[in-house]
Amino acid sequence: MNPLRALLVDDEMHARENLRMLIEEFCPDINIVGQASGVNEALSQITNINPDVVFLDIRMPSGEEGFEVLEKSKDLNFQVVFVTAFKDYAVRAFNANAVHYILKPIDIDDLMAAADKLSVYQKTLDENADSRSDYNASLRELTHNMKSNSHPAKLTLYHAKGFKIVNCSDIIRLEADGTCTHLFFKDGSRYTDTKNLKVFEDLLEPRIFCRVHKSFMINLLELSEYVHADGGEAIMSDSSRVPIARARLADFLAAVKRL
Repeated sequence: MNPLRALLVDDEMHARENLRMLIEEFCPDINIVGQASGVNEALSQITNINPDVVFLDIRMPSGEEGFEVLEKSKDLNFQVVFVTAFKDYAVRAFNANAVHYILKPIDIDDLMAAADKLSVYQKTLDENADSRSDYNASLRELTHNMKSNSHPAKLTLYHAKGFKIVNCSDIIRLEADGTCTHLFFKDGSRYTDTKNLKVFEDLLEPRIFCRVHKSFMINLLELSEYVHADGGEAIMSDSSRVPIARARLADFLAAVKRL
């Protein structure tokens, strides 16, 4: 595969130059074809050079928001790597969507890991039109969530060949398995994601999804029955039985009453 053609967007010249030098030294599969210092210049560059990937600063000192580039782009025919100095800023939204992000000051290992993922995703996007459509939808969803500061209605789940976008409302329950999480859906399917259960606890709407055990979360709207025994069991719409830890029982019952 040819090197990915990249555009760097940051209103601080030294930040762009630092990123350029790191990419040129450590990411041979990425070729920098342009730089932009703001939203309008970025939009112009995107139109003129049609990059494969945009490294996009989130909140620039000038006050511009990197998300404006996504809002104003007619066609999102590029991957995005968000670059941010704000460690906690928007991490929940990033984890819910098919985007990569790296923190300032830039860690070389993080940059190289992002570059590897970009190459894998590009192959999927080039070969599968549906994946391209899903990726664009994920970027639009991210922009919406950031503007409304809301919990996502959709999640992006990663797999070896790319990613899958699912509706949160279709999830019945989640089960921890080490550092991974198994998700069980209304249609009977099951999916394993590499994010741990705590990440999903932060991502999902807390009024609907309840952590009932160190290893389990449930969608309260898919709860069929509660059985009071040894702390309790939640019987779900797929007939599965989920244990409720004694320490979490009061929170569970309170969450059910709030529905």
